[in-house]
Amino acid sequence: METLMAYIVGALFAAALYMMLRRSIVKLVIGLMLISNAANLLIFTVAGMREGAPPLIPEGAQVPASAVADPLPQALILTAIVIAFGVLAFSVVLIHRAYEVVGTDDLDRMKDTDT
Repeated sequence: METLMAYIVGALFAAALYMMLRRSIVKLVIGLMLISNAANLLIFTVAGMREGAPPLIPEGAQVPASAVADPLPQALILTAIVIAFGVLAFSVVLIHRAYEVVGTDDLDRMKDTDT
């Protein structure tokens, strides 16, 4: 399963880089979304994908009764999702404003900023 996830993460990173190297600013934002999702999947894959109960220790015990899931990757992913959403929202507003001012979404045509 982890080998399959490694291939999926690699494909997402490759697609994200391809999209970010295009001339359209909309494709740049799509690439940003893909690369943030690929990074999240990479953290999950590296942390180890296994099923487990919540990391709760019963009262009076020293260790959990069964296998537990690691909460750190989940916390990191949750934080990354919130940050990625903020970056996406800012990017969409920036694209909208740039398109209003310049009239195009082609990055090569946006060289002149004094319009």
